Amino acid sequence: MSPIKFSCRKDDICSAISNVSKAVSQKSTIAALEGIRLKLSVDTLELTGYDLEIGITTEIETESTDAGEIVLNSRLFSEITRRMPGDFITYETDENLNMKISCGSTEYHISAISAEEYPVLPEVDRNKCISLNQETLKSMINQTNYAVSLNDAKPILTGELFDIDENGFNMVAIDGYRLAIRHENMDCGEKYHFVVPSKALSEASRLLKEEAEEDCKIYVSDRHIMFEINGYTIFTRLLEGEFHNYRSSVPTEYKTEITVNTMDIVHSLERCALLINEKNKAPIRCRFEDSAIKISCRTGIGSIEDSIKCEISGENVIIGFNNKYLLDSLRSADTDKVKIQMTGSNRAVKIVPPQGEHFTAIVMPIQIKG
Repeated sequence: MSPIKFSCRKDDICSAISNVSKAVSQKSTIAALEGIRLKLSVDTLELTGYDLEIGITTEIETESTDAGEIVLNSRLFSEITRRMPGDFITYETDENLNMKISCGSTEYHISAISAEEYPVLPEVDRNKCISLNQETLKSMINQTNYAVSLNDAKPILTGELFDIDENGFNMVAIDGYRLAIRHENMDCGEKYHFVVPSKALSEASRLLKEEAEEDCKIYVSDRHIMFEINGYTIFTRLLEGEFHNYRSSVPTEYKTEITVNTMDIVHSLERCALLINEKNKAPIRCRFEDSAIKISCRTGIGSIEDSIKCEISGENVIIGFNNKYLLDSLRSADTDKVKIQMTGSNRAVKIVPPQGEHFTAIVMPIQIKG
């Protein structure tokens, strides 16, 4: 290959490396996939991380008159760059893929990898675009991704459903024990129904800014989706298969409704969590009566009895829960109070805001003795 040389600000390239490396393969039979591809054109350097499932790219400004591509081991590239003593770093390769990295009196020499070994990136059709406020999208992801399945037995459930029609945008996650739905009123002009891997959404959430002026642009094709966020592009393969009919899992009636301060019940469940771990598992028992939620738990570590005030209408209920599942659902709520709706001790429980249903959480109960 032809030699290339470029210089750039340390802060710019460190930030870019940190973000694109999230998509670099940790261990692969293809050495190039454990690296970051650098694509140099005049005064611009494009950095790419890609593990065949998710890719992240960005560009930074450089001082250069050269053009070319190489791949550098992600971990080594990151560590060397981060530890350089000055604010401006120069990178230079020769025709044998030997790279010199210099800054002040410090100089490294490492081996690069030919960019010919790097896989071709997927192309995403830009004809279909969904434009969404960054804070809104970040909220939608964070209020649902806790319910994504971690079990590969049903790969489709390791992602989140984007269900968009004339009634708005529903983002949905389900793992068989709980269901999370986040609704946003919007009109895209088209219907969409596809499933995005959870990892890509987690990376998107990390890059999204709550007070950003620009919207996030989302492009969808038959097999891939691409997010453009604050100078970064995230692309990933859509999951194939039939997603669960989530609407049929949402209870439409209830016999008991509780209104409770969200943080009061979250703090109570966090106190219970101190007694629960992998070796000491036990459900929590919730008794809803006399304007209070009486929560108890007993494990090999110890026991807890707790009580918090609430408003109750309807029948008294005693019900058991997996503490983490209930806690995750309540932590995701963005309202000071929540409503908990129940039909009995062995039926799915629904958690919604005090007004409307911009988020809905469904949690399956656990059978308790006595």
